[in-house]
Amino acid sequence: MKVAVAGCCHGALDKMYETLELLQRRHNVRPDLLLCCGDFQAVRNEADLRCMAVPAKYRHMQTFYRYYSGEKKAPVLTVFIGGNHEASNHLQELPYGGWVAPNIYYLGYAGVVRFRGVRIGGISGIFKSHDYRKGHFECPPYNQQTIRSAYHVRNIEVFKLKQLKRPIDIFMSHDWPRSIYHYGNKKQLLKMKSFFRQEVESNTLGSPAASELLQHLKPTYWFSAHLHVKFAAFMQHQTNSKEELPKATKFLALDKCLPHRDFLQIIDIEHDPSAGDSLEYDAEWIAVLKATNSLVNVTQSSWNMPEKNGLHAKWDYSVTEEAIKEVLEELNHNLKIPCNFTLTAACYDPSKPQKQVEPVHTINPQTTEFCAQFGLTDINDRIQQAKEEGSVRGEYEEEEEEEEMDSTGSAEEPSEYNTDNSGLSSINPDEIMLDEEGGDEDLSTCSVDPSPDHPPDFSASFSDIRIMPDSMAVSSDDAMDSTNEELEKSGVSKQVEEKSLNERPLKRIGGNENGNSGIKKIKRRNQAIYAAEDEDKTE
Repeated sequence: MKVAVAGCCHGALDKMYETLELLQRRHNVRPDLLLCCGDFQAVRNEADLRCMAVPAKYRHMQTFYRYYSGEKKAPVLTVFIGGNHEASNHLQELPYGGWVAPNIYYLGYAGVVRFRGVRIGGISGIFKSHDYRKGHFECPPYNQQTIRSAYHVRNIEVFKLKQLKRPIDIFMSHDWPRSIYHYGNKKQLLKMKSFFRQEVESNTLGSPAASELLQHLKPTYWFSAHLHVKFAAFMQHQTNSKEELPKATKFLALDKCLPHRDFLQIIDIEHDPSAGDSLEYDAEWIAVLKATNSLVNVTQSSWNMPEKNGLHAKWDYSVTEEAIKEVLEELNHNLKIPCNFTLTAACYDPSKPQKQVEPVHTINPQTTEFCAQFGLTDINDRIQQAKEEGSVRGEYEEEEEEEEMDSTGSAEEPSEYNTDNSGLSSINPDEIMLDEEGGDEDLSTCSVDPSPDHPPDFSASFSDIRIMPDSMAVSSDDAMDSTNEELEKSGVSKQVEEKSLNERPLKRIGGNENGNSGIKKIKRRNQAIYAAEDEDKTE
């Protein structure tokens, strides 16, 4: 089957789906599935905008609300993960995944599903060491700290995914696995993005947690976004025994969604012709969720996952075939994910703007049903209980001053990872930079387009923008021939360029937070990045 993969969507759903329709008209190619690697921005209303960790001037409604309201429907099944520019309050309603709109499915903090026999996994958010060992304690209304920490990857999600033993076909992460750039055309990458050089040479660019998952899961494909550049790599995994067959992962990072930018890729994936067209639960993943349910934590206290170090009575939470069979029996061997999308918030009305509406913590019926069906803890219900008891809010107020530190500092014990550069500590002109210390942005303000039919005038003015050629090399020593051949064999098709949708460029909303590798922290008002803002209003 044909799978379309997109990078950072930034709420531009109309543009994504129009590009797919254009592809079908011009080339008679119709994808069966669309995957989006984060920064999806499922913004329903003005309150959701206030829960996005971007400066106020970048908070625009975009077009997701039309799909949420039912005015439009996604023409192709869409599965996505979260990034670092999301309506965190909306996605938080679905920690185990669920429908954000008809035909649009969110994988949750971490998740695995099946479509036509193809096993698809993913982990949402980006890595930050100072939040990695905390529980999911955040809830709206967020403050300057929690609006960021809400999308930071947690060790419990990585631990759950590491319990999987069955092969994964496709895996998605928002930030890149650390070190993956050593398995592709590193010279070409640094030629396009010279500001990556320090992190690449020190091997600190990317997520160490994602790298750990890559080495453990060894999926056939791994897709990422976040850094707004297209990059391919081919990683041959080491075998643990003579009997184990060699495995390799084809990695692809996608660009962001902008006119005339190469933000879509079409991949041919082997599938089960006898499987249905419905999105399905993965029985092993459900069994893992049940097995690890006792580890759920909704406090901001740091803690380590169980490991074989003499401190834990149990450290292996992988599941047996019998446990998987029990899940199948519970579902009567019907793994189809119910189409139980429910509106949980008022939808944006361009004729009646409500800029002062406050975000609220919501319990989504989909999550309630899912947890009841499989005997799982409803994380949001647990947070609500903790709030009522005063524990979560009280703990936060006591530690608030300690949280006011840079992106690598923490009042907690050191992370198991000693570096923290899932984003960039050097300047990336293609990213929105956020000051971890809070700074001068007011979370209570947002900018809403008066009408989706009359968007503001945006113009792109980037100092280092190039399109990655088809011949992007993918070898650890930058030798191009052998690994390009491997990618061609794998079914990675030529990239899709949209050239004539006659729409104005989207504003640049992609970005990340910054680690600390000895470079002074980047502030929002950095003139080197936003030199053209006064003229163009936005990049």
